[in-house]
Amino acid sequence: MKAYFPDKVSWQDSQGLYHAAAHLGQEALFILRPATPYVCIGFHQDAKQEIDLEFARENKIPVIRREVGGGAVYLDGGQLFYQLILRADRSEVPAKKGEFYEKFLAPVIETYREFGVDARFKPVNDIIVNHRKISGNGAAEINGMIVLVGNFILDFDYEMMSKVLRVPDEKFRDKVFKTLQENLTTIERVTGSRPSTKALADVVLARYQHILGDFPIQTDVDDELKRKSNALFRSMYSPDWLYMNDRRQPDIKEVKISEGTYVIQKVVKTPGGLVRVNGVRKDDRLQEVHISGDFFFYPAPRLEDLEFSLEGIQFDQHVIENQIQLFYQQYAIESPGLNPADFAQIIAG
Repeated sequence: MKAYFPDKVSWQDSQGLYHAAAHLGQEALFILRPATPYVCIGFHQDAKQEIDLEFARENKIPVIRREVGGGAVYLDGGQLFYQLILRADRSEVPAKKGEFYEKFLAPVIETYREFGVDARFKPVNDIIVNHRKISGNGAAEINGMIVLVGNFILDFDYEMMSKVLRVPDEKFRDKVFKTLQENLTTIERVTGSRPSTKALADVVLARYQHILGDFPIQTDVDDELKRKSNALFRSMYSPDWLYMNDRRQPDIKEVKISEGTYVIQKVVKTPGGLVRVNGVRKDDRLQEVHISGDFFFYPAPRLEDLEFSLEGIQFDQHVIENQIQLFYQQYAIESPGLNPADFAQIIAG
């Protein structure tokens, strides 16, 4: 494998390059940051429900969907990303995602500590200090590769993050802003200083070499990766891809359509993340189920198959749980912090 530290890249490449490596089947480690700000939503999220798209357009802030789960994030040059792409069948890669996170976030935690941040791993996939999050992370399986993405948060624009999120009113937005400040911190807030991106990169690359062996490090990205990144970007930065999960109108409540027919929407925060379920209950049968949110689900494309597997089954929590449990067993599904019983409770509880 190779490691790349180009430092500052276009916002497009800050997402495109690691996707490109995964789709090409190339092991790689990228350490980089975007030259300009943008918003990135998780694979399972609904763009129109999560992001104030009008504000983003008015302020020329691009919005893109990644192939990794998790929540919507505002990204800029105050964050240094690490993006690790490994073969999923590599002997060093634990089969369980919780163990994978703990093992491959260890170099990041060690790097934080070297710069005066007493970082700790918090399952499922956070790094915290003094009970505050200081690094957000996610993983996905793409083309037989496992991808880990996360960030060193040197500084953070809390105000802009609160503005790009879709909220019901300004009072709620103020609450979001205050909650972000209380629960998300930065290297500069913790230590009073901001290390250079090169200093961080040098340390974290060395830490990863301890567990992956020596690998070449270069500042220029290979032409093949760049071409693939450009090609993927053209499809990823499109309305079809951005809105692929937006199958319902936002803010639908449980509404009686006719006798025995109801439109339902459930939104529940779980240890694995926020889960939003939309669907129809007709004559005590479940129809048109759509599941979205900032959780992680592996393999990610199977989430749509799970929705189809629930079509027409009895609207009963135990029946739904049994169906989801069978689906998990059949396809070896993992969803850290979220299990079949949780999904059934959200849908029919």
